[in-house]
Amino acid sequence: MILLLDIGNTHTHLGWADTRGVRKTRDIDTTEVLGGRLPRHLRAWLGSRIPAHAALCSVVPAAIGPAQTALKGLLGHEPVVLRPDTLPGELLTLRYPRPETLGTDRIANAIAARRLVGAPVIAIDFGTATTFDVVDPRGRFIGGVIAPGISALADYLHEKTAQLPRIPLREPRTSIGRSTVEAMQVGTLTGYRGLIREVLQGIRGQLGHEGTPTVATGGYARQMVRRLPEIDRVHPHLTLEGLRLFAESTLGDRPPRGPRPGVGR
Repeated sequence: MILLLDIGNTHTHLGWADTRGVRKTRDIDTTEVLGGRLPRHLRAWLGSRIPAHAALCSVVPAAIGPAQTALKGLLGHEPVVLRPDTLPGELLTLRYPRPETLGTDRIANAIAARRLVGAPVIAIDFGTATTFDVVDPRGRFIGGVIAPGISALADYLHEKTAQLPRIPLREPRTSIGRSTVEAMQVGTLTGYRGLIREVLQGIRGQLGHEGTPTVATGGYARQMVRRLPEIDRVHPHLTLEGLRLFAESTLGDRPPRGPRPGVGR
């Protein structure tokens, strides 16, 4: 079993996987990792299961150290960490001017999307930010797009105005809002789908492949694709799957090193 950690700005996604894929997942607040409370969450979640290895990626630099410490205490050896300089070339090559500036969740998404549907492919992650990551026909990561997340847009309207409320992101029943909340839902959800369409059209046009498949993930993926035929499929654990593929490629059949203290200690 491989333990996986995808540390995001708001949430940390935990997963455990075997050679067939990601089997179980759980989310915790990233503040729990930053506060040194990850071991407690791992003990509660894993129970008697003891992973052989662990892999992590993080877009929060300050969380990497606490996560590595917690995982070393659990395993008795260091986890593998996905970074541009640890990325195996057989999984993905980076054709990007400054790869050290890339969020490693984006690299994981590109790895998984390429494995799922081949190349070219576009991975979209509906997270705190919405990211589009592009793998060209030769299987190379060449860049992408970063847009504000849909919940961030809705929260911004509430936080920066005196009269607009915080709204639930439910589908509007009309294209013309008949209340303030409904008007905001039309503007946010319908408008956001327009953003997705426009960005995808531009990416596909530049690639020269109008039929480039798209794989979506993230908290709002299923809701957004209901009226977005431009997106071909949803994979709920795309980032963790990419991290799993990285771990398997990096570790191979390497046995665990050092003592195995177990999660119950």
